[in-house]
Amino acid sequence: MILPRYALFAALLASAGLPIYIHAPKFYVDSYGVGLAQIGTALLLLRLIDVIQDPLLGRLAGKLSQAGRVPAAGIAIASMALGMVGLFAITPPFAPILWMALCLAILFTGFSFLTILFYARGVGQAQSLGSGGHIRLAGWRETGALLGVSLATMAPFILEGLGMPGFAGFAIIFAGLALAAGLLMSPLWPGPLGGLPTGFGGLLADREIRRLLIISFVNAAPVAVTSTLFLFFVEDRLGAPNLAGPLLLLFFLAAAAAAPIWSRVARKYGAGRTLASGMVLSILAFGWAFMLGTGDTVAFALICVASGAALGADMTLLPAIYATHVDKIRAPEAEAFGLWNFAAKLTLAIAAATVLPALDLAGYTPGASGDEAALAQLSLLYAALPCALKVVALALLLGGGITREVQSCPNL
Repeated sequence: MILPRYALFAALLASAGLPIYIHAPKFYVDSYGVGLAQIGTALLLLRLIDVIQDPLLGRLAGKLSQAGRVPAAGIAIASMALGMVGLFAITPPFAPILWMALCLAILFTGFSFLTILFYARGVGQAQSLGSGGHIRLAGWRETGALLGVSLATMAPFILEGLGMPGFAGFAIIFAGLALAAGLLMSPLWPGPLGGLPTGFGGLLADREIRRLLIISFVNAAPVAVTSTLFLFFVEDRLGAPNLAGPLLLLFFLAAAAAAPIWSRVARKYGAGRTLASGMVLSILAFGWAFMLGTGDTVAFALICVASGAALGADMTLLPAIYATHVDKIRAPEAEAFGLWNFAAKLTLAIAAATVLPALDLAGYTPGASGDEAALAQLSLLYAALPCALKVVALALLLGGGITREVQSCPNL
């Protein structure tokens, strides 16, 4: 029952991660008239808070006693639930952009602490699973995460189709999931977190840690950009607002279905080589998306399948490669994943803080699809920019020697 519990908790965390960057900007633009530039700035400022917060949360997770982790995790889970309900189910009692920032700060603080602790415990748990433990656990964990993303992405659209409040209903369902996942995970929080505290500086002194973080940052940037712009692209560039929900579901279900397949392929052919194959698939998908125009929904559906499958490789293999190296050098897991978590969130924030204001400057107005120059800018940012970033990530992977090192790691 250990691996299914990890999968369920990963689904909870994933529901509060990427979907926020998909839903929150569109929700606050449509519901309260908040500007794209304001939202981008708010998300960037929240990530700057993490510069201070995440290292402290990593140290806290590492210093807590095994018994103390259970109530600490409970407080963090409650923070996530309250933040989500406030974000989507409560009408802002003051300026909407400030209310959004406050709710996100509460939600992200709980999310950060739980992600750090969850991945840190996963290193020790993987060791207990024997040979191939990191890939096995990552396969379950990231498949659960992708299913969580899929459900969180579709929930508002499904609820609205049933005549219920879409985003408010999603927030309440999330709070219920948080309670259930938290109760099931609570017996697994106690356990050793190996490695001696070194701080971020000590971790970054390791060459492979630095290299993996750089690859992860660049490789995650395309998904961060496309996630931020997905709903706008489908609604205005493709002219298919009613298909946004089904296309998002198709994307994440493809990722969830592909994740265990990538895991098995990696055990046979090596994680680095398999990850490179996923990156190539992603490059091809982004390149095709750049050529789409109004009405090209069938082609975009195929792109969603291909790019979703490629995402399954990213989410399964990169964390497993990182965990393997952290285990190998006996680094402090809580601090190591505090750093990993910070890099991942910074990618999403920088994407939102750059592409949303860029669209604003280009004259793009959500829901007004008549300006061809603005739509061309939307296509450039949604597809061409991610394609270029993915090429850079692939070059870093193949040129850095990581592929060779990972093939020789017996525990991956």
